[in-house]
Amino acid sequence: MTGETEENIFLFVPNIIGYARIILAVIAFYFMPTNYIIATVCYVVSALLDAFDGHAARYFNQGTKFGAMLDQLTDRCGTMGLVAVLAHLYPKYMFPLLLSMCIDVSCHWIFLHTSVLQGKQSHKFIDMSENPIMNVYYTNRTVLFFMCAGNEAFYASLYLLYFTPGPIVLELSLSKVNNT
Repeated sequence: MTGETEENIFLFVPNIIGYARIILAVIAFYFMPTNYIIATVCYVVSALLDAFDGHAARYFNQGTKFGAMLDQLTDRCGTMGLVAVLAHLYPKYMFPLLLSMCIDVSCHWIFLHTSVLQGKQSHKFIDMSENPIMNVYYTNRTVLFFMCAGNEAFYASLYLLYFTPGPIVLELSLSKVNNT
């Protein structure tokens, strides 16, 4: 025995946050057809926790490849689950929604695995000469947050709009404008 104790990375704080995100997403998926309030609260809290796992990883110096993969897998599965529900709620738009899921998953998978094959510690380490857009996306936390939050807000809004009249503008709800 070397005297060193091995840490259990599965119990690192950011990974525990990741597990909580998974539980909340599963609860959201369960309630999506029957209770849009519980579903929305669980889904939105799960999505918001995505901003905290990275901070926790940096704060506690607990960044791991497992955590990075857990985070990205949770992101993809969460969005994919909501988009699959949207495809059923809005059958007229099923094809573009399913296409969106496929593009999202495949692009993230390719990017993550290319990073691993290149020996990078993280998919967020971008060489300035590789792709300036991806560089801004992954190096500017404000841009990353607003892009991710905007994507989740768009899909969550479509979900809520199915069950509610949506915001009222000029005495018309968005759902009535959409149906005319």
